[in-house]
Amino acid sequence: MSKRILVVDDESSIVKLVQFNLEKEGFLVDSASDGLMAIEKLKDQLPDLLLLDLMLPQIDGLEVCRRLRQEKIHVPILMLTAKSDEFDKVLGLELGADDYMTKPFSPRELTARVKAILRRVEALKGSQQEESETSLIKIGDLLINPDGYEVTRAGEELELTPKEFELLAYMANHRGKVLSRDQLLNAVWNYDYVGDSRIVDVHVSHLRDKIEVDSRNPHYIKTVRGIGYKFEGKKL
Repeated sequence: MSKRILVVDDESSIVKLVQFNLEKEGFLVDSASDGLMAIEKLKDQLPDLLLLDLMLPQIDGLEVCRRLRQEKIHVPILMLTAKSDEFDKVLGLELGADDYMTKPFSPRELTARVKAILRRVEALKGSQQEESETSLIKIGDLLINPDGYEVTRAGEELELTPKEFELLAYMANHRGKVLSRDQLLNAVWNYDYVGDSRIVDVHVSHLRDKIEVDSRNPHYIKTVRGIGYKFEGKKL
């Protein structure tokens, strides 16, 4: 069955370009020209992936992203932005977006990003179907439930974005091993970011804020200077 993509952008030329190239690859493409229209369409039917421009009329892309994640709607989001400002990219990732691209972009790269995100989602669904209740991960006072995308610390549920959860689950399953930023990019984002490790650092920082008692003196996620990170703790 063809995957459905919702393109949200107020520039008709961008929508036409994206729609043409994605439909050529066999995707079903719908569009919305502002944030309110996007939210209404998302209420009717969730697409397999959301291409979301940040600068939109009515409600901007960051607010659309925030509302979706607040309601625990985990549709994959690829942000599109004309801004080069690092703040907007980082903020979008903090709100739960899966990836970002800066305009102008090549249709070929956009298609590659879309396919990479969808491959990761399918792989994740497949692994979850194979897992049973015994797949619960207990490390220290953390309890990680891969099936339910749920994490508790000392019995208290933590609010993680989908990407933060995937990063945590991967690192916990490879506890004790030093993981480079490139390894994490490939495993969690399933895409070659050509050395753009900022995306990893941002997610690790926010993950620490949520799972650590003291994020400045982390108990679980340790920085290995010049290489990456290591997840420590005994599995119970």
